[in-house]
Amino acid sequence: MTTLLAIGTSKGLFLATSRDGRRSWRVDGPHFPMTGVYAVGIDKRRAAPRLLASTTSSHFGPSVAVSDDLGASWREPEQAPVAFPADTGVSLGRVWQLTPAGPDQPDVVWAGTEPSALFRSEDGGVTYELVRALWEHPHRTEWGAGFGGQAVHTVLPHPADADRILVAMSTGGVYRSDDGGASWAPGNTGIRAYFLPDEWPEFGQCVHKVTRDAGDPDRLYAQNHRGVYRSDDDGRTWSSIAEGLPSDFGFPIVTLPGRPGTVFTFPLAADGERWPVGHRCRVYRSADAGSSWEALASGLPDEPFFPSVLRDAMCADDGDPGGVYFGTRSGEVYASRDEGDSWSLVAAHLPDVLCVRAAEV
Repeated sequence: MTTLLAIGTSKGLFLATSRDGRRSWRVDGPHFPMTGVYAVGIDKRRAAPRLLASTTSSHFGPSVAVSDDLGASWREPEQAPVAFPADTGVSLGRVWQLTPAGPDQPDVVWAGTEPSALFRSEDGGVTYELVRALWEHPHRTEWGAGFGGQAVHTVLPHPADADRILVAMSTGGVYRSDDGGASWAPGNTGIRAYFLPDEWPEFGQCVHKVTRDAGDPDRLYAQNHRGVYRSDDDGRTWSSIAEGLPSDFGFPIVTLPGRPGTVFTFPLAADGERWPVGHRCRVYRSADAGSSWEALASGLPDEPFFPSVLRDAMCADDGDPGGVYFGTRSGEVYASRDEGDSWSLVAAHLPDVLCVRAAEV
């Protein structure tokens, strides 16, 4: 079995592979040199895994490319695969998320974009159409732009019910659909927006990332702009699980596919000091759904460490034991082959790491 780690950076896509149980890595690239790769999807629902890459070129603009041979070759349609209809009056900034749907929808892929919108593909991620119901939601004109832009950065189809979809955006918060995207409702009860006059609004939260638990698909975890939360009712209500962390600020939050209740995050000092707490590179893991946390440091740098980890620059693979990965804004990529107990360096001196995705292929 080969482990594939896709590393999207500000200057292209790098593909790292390991064939010895994640003990050593071969790094290939860059693919799409001098383009920002903000999202990567690995679709294992077909006979040959399909890679999807969101590229943003300063000259050609944003696009989505597809590979059916693990990156040996890439293709994209002649027309822009993701584009806003003319009547919307806006243009695509970039694609922030590429998410295959569940196994009962083998050709459906979701794309979250900037400006905040959701697109749906029915041909495996080659072409996409705007989900009008979310775009035309009455709240949309009041969604703001986070520091990184106004974007749908999280798309979570429910693995047991194709009609249930959750998205999250900065700023705007969490929105849910129970009818396949035909209608949407905010799901932010319990998430604090300390920067607003009303700190507990219906919407307007700056949610940084949301992920699902491996054992209970109705259990979700969210890293907010100051706040770490859990939902036990598929995103309808939330409660804080930040106690035990050195800070409640950060960007990524990741679950381990083979370990129910196991969740990882990378705390930063504060929203005005976006470096690790105490200038120490530390991943935090909870094995009890956020009731307690432990710092993981074996193999990580001990010297003062200042780079941050972006919302999609941490991930886990589907191996057993599970692999966990993160990339930094200074171009280092670290991997753990033992569910976070120890870490090793996959690559260094890469461009700014924007996203990572991993799978056994």
